[in-house]
Amino acid sequence: MSAAVSAFHRYRRRVAWRAVHGLWRAVQRAGAITPGTPGGQKFAAFGAGSIIGFPTGALYGERWIEIGAETMIGVQVSLSAGMVPGQDLGGIPLLRIGDRCLIGRGSHIVAHYSIVIGDDVYTGPYVYITDQNHGYADPAIPIGRQWPSNAAVSIGSGSWLGAGVIVLPGAVIGRNVVVAAGSVVRGVVPDCCVIAGVPARVVREYVTGNGWTRRAPAPEHPR
Repeated sequence: MSAAVSAFHRYRRRVAWRAVHGLWRAVQRAGAITPGTPGGQKFAAFGAGSIIGFPTGALYGERWIEIGAETMIGVQVSLSAGMVPGQDLGGIPLLRIGDRCLIGRGSHIVAHYSIVIGDDVYTGPYVYITDQNHGYADPAIPIGRQWPSNAAVSIGSGSWLGAGVIVLPGAVIGRNVVVAAGSVVRGVVPDCCVIAGVPARVVREYVTGNGWTRRAPAPEHPR
């Protein structure tokens, strides 16, 4: 192949690359959900300056979801309220996301009862937050057919959830909490601490007068 032909093929590849990527960026801009788009108007509230990136994950029950102002929700994020699309969930929003939040790509927030996320909460990618557990009381019935149990979830303002964090039903996370990547959170977490593990436990905490200190591990029970 001559140098001229090789150069022509390289030129064509560059042109095609630019065209494909330019088209994809245009699609992303056109598909994003903002307050003024038809998708944004489906929500119970969609604050000024907020955006849901395209492509989205599963979105349904928008009528029972509130999103604050200047919040950015990444691509492929699923937000849902209720079991299935079209379900009547009453007059109160089930999922509230505050102002200036950042929800990482590929995350899932699944509300059936009550999930409240405060202001300035940031998450890494692939975080899972839910307020519902499967029931398993009757061993004679498949678990998927048993009635689930719900427990409200709240995440305090200023907190950070690392990649792959799972927040279980009934979790109450305080303000300015760091949740280490891969942790599974349940129960009550105090303000101004770092938690890690499965289940997550406090590993550092802010003590007035002493600053950030490492918490001693709980003593093991004798076997």
